[in-house]
Amino acid sequence: MSAREDILGRIRSALRDAPVAPQIPREYRATSELDQDALIHLLVDRLVDYKARVCVVDAAEVPERIAELLADARSYVVPAGLDAGWTAGPHSAPDGDRRREDSVSAPLTVAELDGVDAVVTGSAVAVAETGTIILDGSPNQGRRAISLVPDHHICVVNAADIAGILPEALRRIDGTRPLTMISGPSATSDIELERVEGVHGPRNLDVIIAR
Repeated sequence: MSAREDILGRIRSALRDAPVAPQIPREYRATSELDQDALIHLLVDRLVDYKARVCVVDAAEVPERIAELLADARSYVVPAGLDAGWTAGPHSAPDGDRRREDSVSAPLTVAELDGVDAVVTGSAVAVAETGTIILDGSPNQGRRAISLVPDHHICVVNAADIAGILPEALRRIDGTRPLTMISGPSATSDIELERVEGVHGPRNLDVIIAR
């Protein structure tokens, strides 16, 4: 008998006389009744309260807004699957060498990511009630590292991807994927409630909500 079989055998023996686990009641709210305008308003309110900068624009205006936010960046990184039109604004023509691309097959090192000023990603879903944006590693969001190392994160949220509450959001994503949940810029506070930003992620978060 191997050590593994011995351990599993002991566990089965210990559980042999255990009672059947009861069903867990799941009577919490599973849906919200807010329309899209109300969801956007609530999400903006929560994100601003977390000290994120937020703008709501028409989908066609996303490239222009991204260009404005990247105007002072010496370099920025995007996931390989990001919508190419989002970074095809006027800033990309004269100084296209600012743009770095990251992918699973050709990842940038942590040192390289630390050397860029900003990152632009999409998002999987957002939760209006908690002001949380969820990334799931899809092609337009990329590896977790690119959204955690650069100091400035520009994140595009499609209005159709805003859920009212967390149970709604969880039904829209695959829980086995690498999930990153973002609620405002990275921040923490010490015992005296002194707020410190940028401890374990970007200290600046710009959210573009595309209608």
